[in-house]
Amino acid sequence: MSLTGFSQSDKPNQVVFKNVKVFDGTSDKLSATTEVLVEGNMIKEISSSASRNASKDATVIDGGGRVLMPGLSDTHIHASFASLPLPDLLAGDPSYNYIRSTVDARDMLMRGITTIRDLGGNPFGLKKAIDEGLIPGPRIYPSGAVISQTAGHADFRFPNQRNPKHGGEWAAVYTEGYGMLADGVPEVLTAAREQLRKGASQVKITTGGGYSSPSDPLMGIQYTFDEIKAAVDVAANWGTYVTIHSYFPESINMSIDAGIKDVAHGQLLDKATLERMAREGVSLSTQPFTECSEPQLSAFSNEKLAIVCEGTKKMYQWASEIPDLLITYGTDFFNVPQDVFKEQTKQMERLLPWFEPVEILKMATGNAGELYKKSGPIMNPYPGDLGVVKPGAYTDILLVEGNPLKDLSAVTNQDNLLIIMKDGKIYKNTIK
Repeated sequence: MSLTGFSQSDKPNQVVFKNVKVFDGTSDKLSATTEVLVEGNMIKEISSSASRNASKDATVIDGGGRVLMPGLSDTHIHASFASLPLPDLLAGDPSYNYIRSTVDARDMLMRGITTIRDLGGNPFGLKKAIDEGLIPGPRIYPSGAVISQTAGHADFRFPNQRNPKHGGEWAAVYTEGYGMLADGVPEVLTAAREQLRKGASQVKITTGGGYSSPSDPLMGIQYTFDEIKAAVDVAANWGTYVTIHSYFPESINMSIDAGIKDVAHGQLLDKATLERMAREGVSLSTQPFTECSEPQLSAFSNEKLAIVCEGTKKMYQWASEIPDLLITYGTDFFNVPQDVFKEQTKQMERLLPWFEPVEILKMATGNAGELYKKSGPIMNPYPGDLGVVKPGAYTDILLVEGNPLKDLSAVTNQDNLLIIMKDGKIYKNTIK
C-alpha cells in the first residue's frame, strides 16, 4: 500500500458525468452544461473540464444534456414499519417485520430517496445492514423508539392492557423497541439516553396528541415543560437535538421554550409561531396531509385527521410567506398500504398550490441536508454534506429526464430516474 492509503489497484473508482446540467440543491436555477467527477463516495470536481482530471480507467457517462441533482430525502418516515400492517406491528412475528422493512428500504432507494430520517421505530439493524452494503436502501438518521407519556401519542396499548408499571405486561411494540412510555423527569432522562446509547442521531418525543393514536385528544398537551427539557438536556449533552410530534401552537411553543430544535408536524400552527420558529432556527419538518381520510385508520382517528387536514392548507400558506423558515419534506408513512407507500415522492406534488417546484425540491434536498447537520459532530452518522451537489459532498445523486425545477414529474415519475447513485454506487442505470 502506498503512503496515500491506496495501491494502484485499489484506488477509489471514478465516474465522470459529462454533458449534464446541475441542480445543486440550493440554487433556483440549473447550471450551464458541465461535467461532474465522482471519486469513491465523494464529488471531487464540477467544471467544464473535470474529465481531464479523471484517470484513464474512469467510467464516463454522457448525460445527454439531462439534469444531475441530489438524491431525495424523506425527513419523516418509519422505516421499520412503513408498509407493515398494524396487526403485524402490534402482534406479528418480529422476524417477518424486520425482513419486510428491508424490502421497503430497497423500494425507497429505487424512488430516488437516498436518505431518510426515521422518526420512530427500531431501524438500527436495518441501518447497519444498509451501511455495510448487505442490502440496498437509503442512509438512515434514526431516532429509535418514540418516547411518549402514558396515554400519549405513542401509547398503543389495547383497552384491556394494563400499564406495565401497575401490573400489566409490556406489549411487543415496546419490547421490540418501537416505542417507550416514560413518565416524569427521571424516566424521560433514561429513555432519551437509551436511544442515544443505541445510536440515535436525534431524540423524538411526543408533546401533543395525534390523529393515529387510539385514545389521546388531538389538542391535548403532552409532557410537562420539565419533562421536555429533560430530553433536550440529554440530547444537548450528546451534541444533538430533540424533535417533537405535535400539531398546535400551545404545545409547540412550550416545547420551543424548553429548547427543541425541530417540529415534526405543525399542521395546526399559527403564523406567529411559524415566524418565531424562523427567528430562533427551529425547523419545520412537516408533511402534506391534504387527504382527510385514510382507509387503514379507525373512525376516531379519521375524525382527528380531518382537523389536521384542514389546518395543513393554512399552515403551508403561512409557511410559504416566511423566507427564513427551514422547511423539509416528509411523508410520515407508517402502516400504510402498498399503493399509498408507492406515492412517497409523488406526494411532493401536493405542495404545488403553495410552492414552486424548485422550492419543493429544496425541501427534499438542500434543506434536508441542513436539518441533518443538527445532529452535530458526535451523533451524525454521515458527517459529510448531503442533499447537495458540490465538491466534497457525498455522491448521492440522480440523473433525471426533464427539468425538475419546472416539472416535478422529472423526479416523482420513477421512469424519469435514469441513474440512481448512493454513496458512490450506481443502483439504477437505464442509459448504459
